[in-house]
Amino acid sequence: MSPAFAQPITPPAHYANVQLADPAKEASARALMETLRCLVCQGQSIADSDADMAADMRALVRERIERGEKPASIRDWLIARYGDYVTYDPPLSGLTWPLWLAPILLLGIGGWIARSSFRRRTR
Repeated sequence: MSPAFAQPITPPAHYANVQLADPAKEASARALMETLRCLVCQGQSIADSDADMAADMRALVRERIERGEKPASIRDWLIARYGDYVTYDPPLSGLTWPLWLAPILLLGIGGWIARSSFRRRTR
C-alpha cells in the first residue's frame, strides 16, 4: 500500500488555518489555543501543532469564539470531552494530585540525598 492512501481526503476545517476577522476575537482564540495541548503531538499546543486533530481543535475554538462563547466555557467543554490532559494546567483533583505532589516530593528526596552526601564528606 502506498503512504498516500493514509492521508485524509477531507480538507481541513475552514478556521483551522484562517484567522478570525475581528482582531480581539482572534487574540482571545489564540490565547486559549496556547493553553490547550495537542492530543496527538502531546508536546505542543494546538496553536503550534500541524496535526489534523489540532487543526480541527483550532477550528472549533475559533468557530465558538466567533459565535460569542467565552474561552472559559470552551475550555471546560474540551476538558469534559477529552479529559484533564487536554490542558497544560490540570485542576487539582483526586486523579491529578500525584502530578502536583511529585515535583515537591522529588525535590525533598533530592535535598535529603544531597544533605546525606555532604554529611558523609565532612566526616
